[in-house]
Amino acid sequence: MSNHITSAKQADTTTKKAVILVSGGLDSTTVLAIAQSQGYSCYTISFDYGQRHRAELDAAAHTSQFFNAAAHKVVTLDLGAIGGSALTDTRIDVPETLEEGIPVTYVPARNTVFLSIALGWAEVLGADAIFIGVNAVDYSGYPDCRPEYIDAFQAMANLATKAAVEGAPLAIHTPLLDLSKSDIIRLGRELGVDYSQTVSCYQANDQGLACKKCDSCRLRRQGFEQAGVPDPTKYV
Repeated sequence: MSNHITSAKQADTTTKKAVILVSGGLDSTTVLAIAQSQGYSCYTISFDYGQRHRAELDAAAHTSQFFNAAAHKVVTLDLGAIGGSALTDTRIDVPETLEEGIPVTYVPARNTVFLSIALGWAEVLGADAIFIGVNAVDYSGYPDCRPEYIDAFQAMANLATKAAVEGAPLAIHTPLLDLSKSDIIRLGRELGVDYSQTVSCYQANDQGLACKKCDSCRLRRQGFEQAGVPDPTKYV
């Protein structure tokens, strides 16, 4: 595993700090805007985990800079080595129709791995919180986006970290958990999110142009329609 910091600024040590998981997509960018609006000095973290395209990483770096993140870190992992997902194994097609049950775009243990690394960085930073954009309404059936999963990870973090044992537990915030996609879009617009700069598509091309066919594109497009907001997504 390797990592690199793509941008950094000196943060005020008196400001409360938060680690924000950012993918470059609609939800995580909204979460970053929420954390900033709540007065956190935001340290953003993205993962180059063997996903189909890097356009989302470029979007994450851009939005981190736009929202004045104190630092933006990209951690490199190889979840493609274990496969099991259409997002990390090009031999598995990304579905273009809604699937029953847990879809093949689920990446085994992804949020558990990501949150664990974010938790470690938060301890190093002396951060107060971790923000993640999981959503239990439009969550595509992923088991690691459910509230009971977040509760379980929070309990584990309180047992596993030096900070928690010494009386300074980190809180895991999921501000989008109970919101619909249209609610998220309305909130993000109020907070100044430019959704044209985000990439949600599971199979976007190198320029970040979306396919308009995958489940993620479908949910995103439906969200803009229900919010009564023009869809700024750049499609192929």
